[in-house]
Amino acid sequence: MHPLCHDEESHALLQFKQSLAINESASSDPSAYPKVASWKVDGESRDCCSWDGVECDRDSGHVIGLDLSSSCLFGSIDSNSSLFHLVHLRRLNLADNDFNNSEIPSEIRNLSRLLDLDLSFSSFSGQIPAEILELSKLVSIDLRWNSLKLQKPGLQHLVEALTNLEVLHLSRVDISAKLPNLRFLSIRFNPYLTGYLPEFQSGSQLELLLLAETSFSGQLPESIGNLKSLKEFEVERCYFSGAIPSSLGNLTKLNSLDLSFNNFTSGTLDWLGNLTKLNLLSLTQTNSYGNIPSSIRNLTQLTYLYLEDNELTGQIPSCIGNHTQLIELYLSGNKLHGPIPSSIRNLTQLTYLYLGDNELTGQIPSWIGNHTQLIKLHLNGNKLHGPIPGSIYRLQNLEKLDLAFNFFSGTLELNFLLKFRNLVTLQLSGNNLSLLDSQNATFPQPKLQLLTLAGCNLGAFPSLLRDQNHLEILELEQNKLEGHIPKWFMNMSTITLESLSLADNFLTGFEQSFEVLPWNKLLSLNLHSNKLHGSLPTPPPAILEYKVSNNKFTGEIPKVFCNLASLSVLELSNNNLSGKLPPCLGNKSSTISVLSLGDNSFSGDIPETFTSGCSLRVVDFSQNKLEGKIPRSLANCAKLEILNLEQNKIIDVFPSWLGILPDLRVLVLRSNGIHGVIGKPRNNVDFPRVQIVDLSNNSFKGNLPLEYFRNWTAMKNVHGLCGKPLSRNCGNGEDSLPAAKRDEGSAAYPLEFGWKVVVTGYASGLVIGVILGCVMDTRKYEWLVNNYIVRLQRTGQNLKTRLQRR
Repeated sequence: MHPLCHDEESHALLQFKQSLAINESASSDPSAYPKVASWKVDGESRDCCSWDGVECDRDSGHVIGLDLSSSCLFGSIDSNSSLFHLVHLRRLNLADNDFNNSEIPSEIRNLSRLLDLDLSFSSFSGQIPAEILELSKLVSIDLRWNSLKLQKPGLQHLVEALTNLEVLHLSRVDISAKLPNLRFLSIRFNPYLTGYLPEFQSGSQLELLLLAETSFSGQLPESIGNLKSLKEFEVERCYFSGAIPSSLGNLTKLNSLDLSFNNFTSGTLDWLGNLTKLNLLSLTQTNSYGNIPSSIRNLTQLTYLYLEDNELTGQIPSCIGNHTQLIELYLSGNKLHGPIPSSIRNLTQLTYLYLGDNELTGQIPSWIGNHTQLIKLHLNGNKLHGPIPGSIYRLQNLEKLDLAFNFFSGTLELNFLLKFRNLVTLQLSGNNLSLLDSQNATFPQPKLQLLTLAGCNLGAFPSLLRDQNHLEILELEQNKLEGHIPKWFMNMSTITLESLSLADNFLTGFEQSFEVLPWNKLLSLNLHSNKLHGSLPTPPPAILEYKVSNNKFTGEIPKVFCNLASLSVLELSNNNLSGKLPPCLGNKSSTISVLSLGDNSFSGDIPETFTSGCSLRVVDFSQNKLEGKIPRSLANCAKLEILNLEQNKIIDVFPSWLGILPDLRVLVLRSNGIHGVIGKPRNNVDFPRVQIVDLSNNSFKGNLPLEYFRNWTAMKNVHGLCGKPLSRNCGNGEDSLPAAKRDEGSAAYPLEFGWKVVVTGYASGLVIGVILGCVMDTRKYEWLVNNYIVRLQRTGQNLKTRLQRR
């Protein structure tokens, strides 16, 4: 039995109710209603703790919460208001009412226990009282959309006094009256601090506005250009959106501008030319597009320039060479083309040069060796070709060298590259290089942390790895490695290694036997497409990705796999594995996103244990000996995109219940014992995104309801497809699908299973298809499904990339 409300608080609430009128126009929320109408002192309602909007402490009975938001309240709150007698209040919400432009009384200081205060959209006006600084326990303040001002106290004092503040909403609050005296405002690195930027008036002396890594959001107001004294403006890693205002070009005193990692809509950089005093410009991931403007030549004091991960096009302007003070230049992740401009040779102070993931062509210029202060050089992911120039070896200070995924050719002495004694990262994958190993290194080896040499024609494990004890990522795939993985390799970097790829080689086994792989921190293991045999190697407990498809492993899935708490990707397809599927695979579906077990000899039923929090996106159990029914618990897998059960011994009816899955794109049930009539869909949203369906070689009977084709909207807008059952008619010279026979007893035109129907086409490079008969040869079919899986897996950032960016 909870205690009743205290009499004095009940009377205070009633007096507050009587001091205000009820007016429907006072609240804008369509669901608004007068909560105070239920407040009475007679009958069963006399306990104020049961009143609408009132919250009481369960132990003391004191009123600790008052939520009268959208309550149609109209009137003024004066200094004598009984509201300020509720001294135990922790939460007060009066949002979306009309308090007739009254001021917030200084008596608000009486509510010293307040944690949350929301007076937004409530027609308050005047100065925010200084007494609000006495509410030292406040965690959240929302004063948006009132006619309030911050003069005494100002914003700086507000933030300094309320040290527990996490949420601050001041949109449309006039803080400019104080800004003429405020020169520095820094509230960086407060991720729980929210707010919006107000409109700024002219005349402010604000020089420093630093909001980086807060949760400020909304748009940057065009009036930001009124802050003519601003020298540093940093809002990186916030949640701002909308267009970047061109008025930023008016801030000619800026020496530091950082807008990186926000949600801005696309825009050009034409506003930059007037910011001639900029020392730092960072626009990473701001959706900027177009050419890098030639007016950037005016920014002669630039020392740090970050324009990576945008949609910038055209060539790197030659005027970039005018910025001779540049220390760091980041242009990666754009669509820049053409050669590396020769003017970059003038940037002799460069320590970081990032030009990766563009469309640059030509060769690495020999003058690159003159940049002896370079610490990081990234040219990866371009179309550069030719030999790697010998002058690059003069860059003795290099810590990171990334030349991967270009068209470089020639032969390199691998140990010669190790002249870079400070080297931590070396990436040469995806070129036409041949690396020669040397057993006799006459100089100290660097302590590598990341080494990727995929496709470098090694032919054997490089000897330089013997002494590497700090590797975190190692990639040696497609190197014609054969035989056993040597014992010494298993003793390398056992404490640090997190990602290992030996895929696409000719490896047959491990020279040293072990119970668990020796790398304790291993997160990603990729051994696919080798000739490995024996039992599956047991990974360490922290593993996230386990990929061993296309080998010759035998035996059952070890029970220890059930203890891998973080497992996200499990790829065991195309081996010689057998036995029953462990029920824990279904239980682990809350963490696993890819479960690929196809082309083995698994038997028994598919586990009926897929949990309600299922995270599976790909399930491939094809070409096994699985029996029973399709587990109904797969309906819990709302993220599922691919389900492939082909060529098993499943006996079931058509799984129409899978139609509720919103993202299912590929459904393959061919060559099973699926039987019976396919009924009409229950509504127009069944299988809303399906793009590939294969029901061939089963025992269906009757007609395929045409409604499925009408509902499978993913096929409807595919350019180039026409004819029934699609909505687009064919013109002259365009082939339509064969017309189905009309069912005498039906008004629709269902497709009979006697027809062998294929609808295939291309849209943005994606294969779209419906397969109802044996009309596609096996190789093309497997390519279609497998290629789709590869595309799906590449839509997210892979683990190796995430590790590289740490």
